Amino acid sequence: MTTTIESRGLHMAQLWIKLAVLYLLVGVVFGMALAASRHFEFIPVHAHINLLGWASMALAGVIYHLFPRAGGSRLGLWHFWLHNLALPVAMLSLFFTLAGHPQLEKLAIAASAVIVLGVALFTINLFVNIHVQD
Repeated sequence: MTTTIESRGLHMAQLWIKLAVLYLLVGVVFGMALAASRHFEFIPVHAHINLLGWASMALAGVIYHLFPRAGGSRLGLWHFWLHNLALPVAMLSLFFTLAGHPQLEKLAIAASAVIVLGVALFTINLFVNIHVQD
């Protein structure tokens, strides 16, 4: 029988995976645009969209699907919101920093720090909420 936390965790897992697929689409289209326009200076943005958006979010979704108590926990919810609010800010501010607007570098750093905090909560969450079954 699933608890409310586990049910919420399964729902959150679906959100992680759906958002990850959107980042995959954005990353692929952005990569194609970079290649076509030869604006290779933005490759770090492309890489981070694919790694933090597509790969990390898809893996988090799969992990939270396998361990719905972790996905539905407060730590899981904090992880979701920190990651998903900070990632677009980090990517846009990194893009504009690389485009010649260095005043946005501090915003990119701050948003990146929020992502790191979310990943730290993810780590704690998995250690707290995943247990070996006897």
